Amino acid sequence: MQNYKIDNMTCGHCAGVVQKAILSVDPQATIKVDLGKREVSVETAAAAGPIADALKAAGYESHAL
Repeated sequence: MQNYKIDNMTCGHCAGVVQKAILSVDPQATIKVDLGKREVSVETAAAAGPIADALKAAGYESHAL
């Protein structure tokens, strides 16, 4: 399980973009978004680096928790 803090994820649209970015790296990933905490939990076989890179490319800086 990988956990990320994404400070500029503030709405449902943002959450959708974040999910799409993660799924572009691993289409089989299971994603849980907590907008209130601005956190994302990802169950994935992908490494953290490519996930963080995809989030950054989508405009969302992330910090591993």
